Amino acid sequence: MFRLNPEQLVFVTERHLATLTTLRPDGTPHVVPVGFTWDAEEGVARVTANRTSFKARNIRPLPDGGEQRAALCQFDRARWLTLEGTITLSDDPAEIAEAEARYARRYRTQTPNPDRIVLRITVDKAMASTYMAS
Repeated sequence: MFRLNPEQLVFVTERHLATLTTLRPDGTPHVVPVGFTWDAEEGVARVTANRTSFKARNIRPLPDGGEQRAALCQFDRARWLTLEGTITLSDDPAEIAEAEARYARRYRTQTPNPDRIVLRITVDKAMASTYMAS
């Protein structure tokens, strides 16, 4: 399981948006602003999304059976942190409820959405501005 250092952990609890980069079927990057939450116990970042959004539709089985990857980049002026890892889609009601609760603590309560799903990024790599680097 991936762990953030103390400075990085503080940064991912502050109220900032990030960009999520996924790959379209043709291999080109799709970059969108998102709110996300960090689960320090699991080393997982969660993004809630509508199941019909492009970011959700980009998460699909790869022809070679490999795992799809994604990157989240949060920044605030000269401070930045990029989290990379494998991305999966979950429509499990318990996972959605957990993601919504975490999102409410970090940002705000979301309006109900029966089409909400969770994008789970299991982080295995981080890059950061100098003062936050491990």
